Amino acid sequence: MRCKMIVMLLGLVIGIGSTSSAIAADAGGKALFEKSCIGCHGPDGKGNEKMAKILGEKGLNITTKEVSKKSDDQLLKILAEGEGKMPASKLSKEEQKQVLGYVRSLAK
Repeated sequence: MRCKMIVMLLGLVIGIGSTSSAIAADAGGKALFEKSCIGCHGPDGKGNEKMAKILGEKGLNITTKEVSKKSDDQLLKILAEGEGKMPASKLSKEEQKQVLGYVRSLAK
C-alpha cells in the first residue's frame, strides 16, 4: 500500500512538472508572438486587416485549416526563411519553436 502511494505521488509530481514547463513554453511563445508577429497576424492570429490591405496579403490568418494541416517542419521553415512578403525571422530556433507552439494553440 505504501509503495502504491509513493508511485502515485511521484506520478503527480512528474505530471505537475510537465504541465508547468508546457505552460512556461506557451507563455514564452505568446510573448514572442506579441513582440514579433502580432503586427501582421493580429492578437488572435486571424490577421490584422489594416496590414492585409497595406501588404495586399490574404494569408495573414494563421488559424485556418490550411495552416493547421502544415507540418511543424514546414511552418518552422516559413518562420526561419520567410514566405511571400513575410520576412525571415530573427528569432533563434528555440524561440521559433515556442512561437509555433503558441500559433498551434491559436488554431484550437
